[in-house]
Amino acid sequence: MMDRFQESKRLYEHLGVDVDAALRKLSDFPISMHCWQGDDVVGFDGAGALSGGIQTTGNYPGRARTPRELMEDIDAVLALTPGKKRLNLHASYAVFEGDQVDRDQIKPEHFRPWIEFAKDRGLGLDFNPTLFSHPKAAGLTLSHPDPEIRKFWIRHCQACLRISEVFAEELNTYCLMNIWIPDGLKDIPGDRMGPRRRFMESLDEILSLDYDRNKVLVALESKVFGIGMESYTAGSAEFTMNYALSRGITPLMDNGHYHPTELVSDKLSSMLLFHPKVALHVTRPVRWDSDHVVLFDDETKEIAKEIVRCDALDRVLLGLDFFDASINRIAAWTIGMRNMQKAMLYALLMPMSRLKEAQDKQDFTTLLMLNEECKTYPFQDIWDYYCESQQVPVREEWFLAVRQREAALLRQRGD
Repeated sequence: MMDRFQESKRLYEHLGVDVDAALRKLSDFPISMHCWQGDDVVGFDGAGALSGGIQTTGNYPGRARTPRELMEDIDAVLALTPGKKRLNLHASYAVFEGDQVDRDQIKPEHFRPWIEFAKDRGLGLDFNPTLFSHPKAAGLTLSHPDPEIRKFWIRHCQACLRISEVFAEELNTYCLMNIWIPDGLKDIPGDRMGPRRRFMESLDEILSLDYDRNKVLVALESKVFGIGMESYTAGSAEFTMNYALSRGITPLMDNGHYHPTELVSDKLSSMLLFHPKVALHVTRPVRWDSDHVVLFDDETKEIAKEIVRCDALDRVLLGLDFFDASINRIAAWTIGMRNMQKAMLYALLMPMSRLKEAQDKQDFTTLLMLNEECKTYPFQDIWDYYCESQQVPVREEWFLAVRQREAALLRQRGD
């Protein structure tokens, strides 16, 4: 493998690419691994059936049913994926060892097992208030016309702010706390501004809590539509972008949350001109926001290339967001995580300075030629070397470990 790596490295260096520097940058770029792929977004607070436009399809054996099982599955994925990782939790994954409390009463102690899990593995923790799959989320949440419903969810988000602060303090790294609401209407609204005004006021009250902005980065995520809210969402792209900019918080873009012809890769440079940091949820929409497993496809590569082109590896906070219950969940996680890291390496191996120079000189022939020739450069040899150097399986060897684990454990769990 070393011979193939050295030969491929020389080819890339002929293009002006420093391969060793690319590998160092990749190993330092964290990807936040989402916990909810392992249990089909069920959580541990007794939420029951999913709501808020969220659906998980399939019933593949082996879903994690307890915190211990979910942690075991996360460990399995960590062992199969190279690079620096974080763990992204939803509030519904609280671990109750005594009496259960409602979501507006959760405290850091309910996430102590996750803090210890992250400490032992050198992971940072990111966090999400869970404003779905709850009796008080059957309709609207932070934009609800009933002030008591709004107050419940405001208290929940403020509780999540306090928990996020503890994550940051104990793990000595920032915590990205992302707010997303499923508020919207199935058919044509009679009032678009009212719910958005209430949403804005609710967010202002949440942020009125005194918290350390250096430790907790509050993000706001938009959505164009969902099941049961096809015609209108309170948290549209325009609302969330304007709110984030005006309040000095972080915008979060999920590449499944836009119209099919919109591309997050095209939006990223504009957002970086106006925000010190931008957060991303990378997923794969198929016709709509369906959260399919991330592939090594054109848009994933283009998002990664834009992060590198903008010299924004320290400004883009990247997490994944998908869930597929129709296939082995460990394999789904591993495929998605490895593909995102592949995309970042692919971008880091592009001759970005030469591409920019050709564009600035309006030498579009050279620009097109370089873009196309790079597609068949020996990227796989560099990736294989990187996996080996990170002491994780090379190529499809990781799948053997998944199958062995499945035979020994997952089918014993039942559902």
